[in-house]
Amino acid sequence: MSHDTSQQSAPWTPEERESISAFMRRARIHESKLVPWGSNYTFAVVLVDPLEQFENTLAIYKPRAGEAPLWDFPDGTLYQREYAAYLVSQALGWEFIPITVIRDGPHGIGTVQAYIEPDHEEHYFKFRGDYLDELRKVALFDLITNNADRKAGHTFLGADDRRVWGIDHGLTFNVQPKLRTVIWEFCGERIDDALLMKLLEVSCDAELAARLRPLLDPLEIRAFQARAERLVEIGVFPELNPRRNVPYGW
Repeated sequence: MSHDTSQQSAPWTPEERESISAFMRRARIHESKLVPWGSNYTFAVVLVDPLEQFENTLAIYKPRAGEAPLWDFPDGTLYQREYAAYLVSQALGWEFIPITVIRDGPHGIGTVQAYIEPDHEEHYFKFRGDYLDELRKVALFDLITNNADRKAGHTFLGADDRRVWGIDHGLTFNVQPKLRTVIWEFCGERIDDALLMKLLEVSCDAELAARLRPLLDPLEIRAFQARAERLVEIGVFPELNPRRNVPYGW
């Protein structure tokens, strides 16, 4: 039986989100430990609040300086894409990406993202049948942001809240088709009208476009909008090509 998550409340109120974001920007990075996997340098860090309004908090820091060069993405832009993906998720109201900010750190500018402890007893291929409503949103998000790296480990259940969370969105917003995903359940399925309305809203959201301009190339922003418009037009989850739409090391 599917677990109904359509009424799942947001993890934070707008006021809480703004307060936490401000804390993450001003916090002092007290400890930094390299996470020993992945092609880019990623650090687990402890954030200490100089105003003593928040307790010490674990976060994930991805500096621009630690990004490996890629032939199909401009150098030094993955952290910007990570933050752009967060902004899109917020504009959609689909808050499955942990709070993310851009700030300076011990290895230079990059993203700092709130750490969500995963439920290590669960796995995407185990829990997916119980969270179909939320995974439809993740699938649509990946389609419009052209996510090239939706591995099984990049979608998980929180250990404390049992929410669906998504991470690692640096390989997004390319102009060329790059979708790579493990979420294939919905191919050919009609998209719910409420979800289509959200896609229509972000496709013409001038405020969102303005927030994306410092982060993405203008052609990438227009391609993002066009993908959302196309999904609204066709009204169904598209069929995927099994030869190229599966992420490496899925």
